[in-house]
Parts: sequence; structure tokens; C-alpha cells
Amino acid sequence: MDISWSALGLFMLVLIVPFAINRSYQLALGKDISIAVIRMTVQMVLIGVYLQYLFHLDNLWVNLAWLLVMLLVGASAIINKAKLPKRPLMMPICAGLLLGLLPVLLLMMLWLFQPTPIYSAQYLIPTAGMLLGNSLSGNIIALQRLFAAFEERQPQYQGALALGASPKQAAEPFVQSALQQSFAPILASMATTGLVSLPGMMTGQILGGVDPIIAVKYQIVILVAIFATLTISVATSVSLTLGKLLNHSGKMRFNTHV
Repeated sequence: MDISWSALGLFMLVLIVPFAINRSYQLALGKDISIAVIRMTVQMVLIGVYLQYLFHLDNLWVNLAWLLVMLLVGASAIINKAKLPKRPLMMPICAGLLLGLLPVLLLMMLWLFQPTPIYSAQYLIPTAGMLLGNSLSGNIIALQRLFAAFEERQPQYQGALALGASPKQAAEPFVQSALQQSFAPILASMATTGLVSLPGMMTGQILGGVDPIIAVKYQIVILVAIFATLTISVATSVSLTLGKLLNHSGKMRFNTHV
């Protein structure tokens, strides 16, 4: 069942409510809301047109190039949102996203979905986008908490060094805390899925006429894949970033200006 452009335009009138809330509470977010909605709409329409072309072309090298763009844009977004220095952290975060995405994506393409051809853009690009998109917030939380822990709990870190711990051992509690806080939201979401919320992909499939049991199977696959990708990418990004934070003498580099 298609949605007409006129119906979509009329539905956008529900945005009157958030604008009214913004004005009532004097949040001064009217400009931000307008820019976000306009950018989202334009970007989604453009990406829809581009994906139509991409699906029709279905070229291996074009698909791989698009995945590379997604990785670079994702890594840049993580660094910008976490307000961290881009130059030293771009490679560690790109590596974390790649190592999280690649094995899970290959497993899904080669074993579960088995599209023809195996690099089919219709399966490859949306799946990669879903996995990467859900890994961004986890990486942002982990990196923010890691940097904040070093800055706020520097005496604890220096005390551990004074007692004979290596820089890596002294930083271990900070890494554990960063990973725990990063994984907490997705664990809470997974624990309540089906009872509190129905995920967007599953709802979309059901609305599109897919059998609910088939939609459930796909959603379970996606949630497990997202969790695996997120944990691998976050753990890798934090581990590689830690090497950038510590110099050979075990002292912190505190330059966090982007």
C-alpha cells in the first residue's frame, strides 16, 4: 500500500504539536526543529532516488564505495557528536566500525539472506546502514565516558600507576565503565522488545503485508546483528582509542579540541 505525496504532506501537519510545545515552554528550538525536519525530508527523498539508481545498477565496486562512504560519515558523526579530536581518532573509530560491521554483514549475506548476486545492493546497503546506524550512539557514549573518566578521575589513575599498575591496567576501570554504559541502552531495548515496543522494521514489514512470524524472524536477526556489531565496534574503537590516549610514559593526552 503506497502513501501518496499529498497524504504525506498532510501528515506532516502533526509537527504543529512539537512547534506549539516549543513555543509554550519557550525552548527556543523552533529554528533547530525546522532545519532538522527540512534536512531529514530532503535527505531522505534524495537517498530514496539514489537507492533506486543503486539497486538498478547493482555494481560490486559502487556498492563497496558506498559502504566506505557510510563508514567515513559514521566515524565523522561519532567524533563530532562526542566533541573529540578528529585527526587522531578517525582511524581508530573507522577501524572499530569496519571490524564490527564486516563479519556480521558477511555472515548475513552469505548464510542467511543469500541474495543473487551476493553483493545485491537491495540487501547489502540497507542492512549495512541499519547495523552502522545503530552502532553510532553506542560509540558516542563509550568514547564520551572514556574521556570524561580520565579527566574526572585522574587522581585514581595516577594512584594506580604509583602502586605499580601499567597504564592499561590503571585505565581498565574506565574502559569497563565506558563499555557498560554504552551497552546498557540496547540491552534495555532488547529486553523490552515485543512487550513495550514493536521495532520499526518489523512494523514496516507487517504493514507491507508480510506474515507476522516471518517479520518476527527478520527482526530477531536484525536485533542480534545490531547488538553484535555494536559490541564489536565499540570494544574495538575504545581499545584503539586508548592507545591514542596514553603515551609511552603512561600519561594522558588531554587535548580534546576538535
